[in-house]
Order: sequence, then C-alpha cells, then structure tokens
Amino acid sequence: MSGHNKWSSIKYKKGAADAKRGKIFTKIIKEITVAARGGGGDIDTNPRLRVAISAAKQANMPAANIERAIKKGTGELEGVNYEEYIYEGYGQNGVAIIVETLTDNKQRTVSEVRHAFSKYGGNMGESGTVSWMFNKAGVILIPNEGQEEDEMMMAALEAGADDMEIEEDNFVIYTPFTELHAVMSNLEGAGYKIENAELTMIPKNRIKADDVAEKLLRLLDMLEDLDDVQKVYANYEISDEVFERLSAE
Repeated sequence: MSGHNKWSSIKYKKGAADAKRGKIFTKIIKEITVAARGGGGDIDTNPRLRVAISAAKQANMPAANIERAIKKGTGELEGVNYEEYIYEGYGQNGVAIIVETLTDNKQRTVSEVRHAFSKYGGNMGESGTVSWMFNKAGVILIPNEGQEEDEMMMAALEAGADDMEIEEDNFVIYTPFTELHAVMSNLEGAGYKIENAELTMIPKNRIKADDVAEKLLRLLDMLEDLDDVQKVYANYEISDEVFERLSAE
C-alpha cells in the first residue's frame, strides 16, 4: 500500500465519528451512482458497483443510502449527472500526484484542484504528466486471523492475484486491474472474509519526503478534502517515525 493510503487510514480512524463521515459518505455515494449509471444496478454483473458497495459497507453506510444511490445511477430516481476527470501534478521534492474526481461542474473542480496545488507549493501539470509513473491494480485486504503467510499466499495466487504482503493486521493482496472482482469472488468462495477492496494506482518507484512531509501531507489532505475529489495517489516515501509524529499532532 502507498504511504498516503497509510496516512488516510490514520486520519479515518481518528475522525470516523466526526463530521468527516458525511464527506466520506458523499464520495462513496457519487461512486455508487456513477458505477450504477455505467454498468447497471446488479453487483453480479457490475464489478465497479460491487467494489463501491463494499466501500460503503466498510464505512457503515446505511443500506437505504446505498439503494438510493443505485437508483439514481440507473435512472429510477432523479439525480445529478457526474463526470469523471483526472488531474496530475507534482508536490514537494518532485513527488508525483494523481487526483481522481467526479463532478457536475468541471470548471469549479479544476479551479479548486489548481488552487490546492498552488497553495502548498505544488505544480499542476497536463494529462499524462505523471500517470506513467504508476501501475493500475486492485487491492484486497483480508484480516490476518491466524492464517499462515504461505497458506494465504497460495490461496491468493490460486484466486488469480499477482502478489501479497502483510501490513499490520491484514494480508494485502494485489490483483490485475481488470480482475479485482474475479479475485474477490474466488477468495470469498474459498471462505476468506474480505475487509476491503478497491481499484488503485501503485507507484513504480517512490521519492523520499521526510524533509517535506508536513507540507506535502497538507497538500494531499487539502486535495482529498475537496468535495469533487474521490481519490488521491502519490509516489512518496515517509518513515514510520515521521508518520507517528505527525499523526500524534
């Protein structure tokens, strides 16, 4: 998992019960709506929708909210028409940043993203500026509940995964971008409980950023907090000691 995923999980644990939950719900509802609009409301035939609903359940979103978002996507209920846009740029130390958005107003979104880059010393670039520095992949988290690492690795590979590692109390399983849904189904069929699953961008290499960590993370936080932003990816590397100090502040 990338460093920013780790930082986001720290923030989520600290703020899960506060106002940020509403913002998290809004982002997930947008994703469910767009997924249902593009592939229909059946999770068995719409992998993107299944992943979005998995995220909703992970965030403890009420079932009624999920159902309403699906119906807005399929046209059964009136809803906003969101479009997807991706923005790219650089942060401190030349850290590459990708920003995924869903918006009903592109002009507003690009203005807010550009402002965030500018405020914290970053630079917004053209399409394709940094995307080549990342690989698209699926990521699945399975709680480590006493399974042997070799046994879990074998099960993951048999299910169609590319690789696996251990992070804290979870097995982190990497899948081909287009095979996330199939690997999830295979692992569930084998009796494994999936904690979370998502499509992501994994850096091909990382840039050390301990010396600019605070300012860089403020930039990434500001981008993530924008209403139209769904996900932010960055190819930095920050030591555990610096993460612990910043997360304690």
